[in-house]
Amino acid sequence: RKEELEEEIRSAMVERDPNDDKSVIVEVQAGAGGEEASLWAADVYRMLTRYAERRGFTAEPLEIGDGKFTFAIKGDGAYSVFKYEGGTHRVQRIPQTESQGRIHTSTATVAVLPEAEDVDVQIDPNDLQIDVYRSSGPGGQSVNTTDSAVRITHKPSGIVVSMQDEKSQLQNRERALRVLRARLYERALAEQQAEVAADRRSQVGTGDRAEKIRTYNYGERRVTDHRVKLTEHNLDQVLEGQLDAFTEALAADERRRRLEASAVGEGRRAA
Repeated sequence: RKEELEEEIRSAMVERDPNDDKSVIVEVQAGAGGEEASLWAADVYRMLTRYAERRGFTAEPLEIGDGKFTFAIKGDGAYSVFKYEGGTHRVQRIPQTESQGRIHTSTATVAVLPEAEDVDVQIDPNDLQIDVYRSSGPGGQSVNTTDSAVRITHKPSGIVVSMQDEKSQLQNRERALRVLRARLYERALAEQQAEVAADRRSQVGTGDRAEKIRTYNYGERRVTDHRVKLTEHNLDQVLEGQLDAFTEALAADERRRRLEASAVGEGRRAA
């Protein structure tokens, strides 16, 4: 039909996000809800890595544990898929640790950072303070006998990245620099386009229960995305990484909003 064809042509003309082709670094953290929030963060991490694998991307763990999961999703176009996962994911369920059978609400926050290349972000080595220390495990005991853990502080921005997953100091240093570069790149993007919610703080918020992009309700086996008012009753499949319906709806919504913005811009220029 003519209208559908016109809509497709207009959509094709809308400028894509220049970061859409990039790989991403994803940070999942426990939000509100104590121990249950840490368990939920692990479930969200598993869901996102399953989704990555289903879409043909490679998930690479960078630092895992203690309610925080930092990992890379590598492949052409990863950002175009995973940028919609940034925000607070809220779960409503009876925790395994709850003997009374009461439903708890917990959250996990997700930040999705386009992975920066050297050309995107220039880091002056003089701006870095690099500390090495011994990796510590649960309970604070030293995991190994060498100073392999690395903490990098970017003095101008105050951003601190720590890595202690690898046995090698060099590997931890390289991984910490990748995360630092991604955070600095994303900060520069947010400054360039303050009106776009690319800023990590706007994605993550405070992890408060009220700030949510999506709710996962175990009792009713439903998942609701609050941004596009889409509800699916296939919780089990979603947790196994079947997020395509949400990605498609969010991508269509983004195209529509970009189309409206470009139409407003054209109207202003014509005036």
